[in-house]
Amino acid sequence: MVIHIKYFASLRETVGKQEEELEASAAATVGDVWRAANPELAPPDNTLAAVNQVYGSFDTAVQAGDEVAFFPPVTGG
Repeated sequence: MVIHIKYFASLRETVGKQEEELEASAAATVGDVWRAANPELAPPDNTLAAVNQVYGSFDTAVQAGDEVAFFPPVTGG
């Protein structure tokens, strides 16, 4: 199964890439996607995730062809 992954803001610098495609036959959740794409890097505290442009959590289920986005907490003013 191919998952499209995007990284935003400071996470882009943390992982060293803006986006990637992951062949992840065992990825069932957003957390699985992070661990498969970044096996030696824990997600920074309070990392947010979205699946197909809808906010989710690291427990949100993923399917083949989904887009998973990771980004740091958003602040406003």
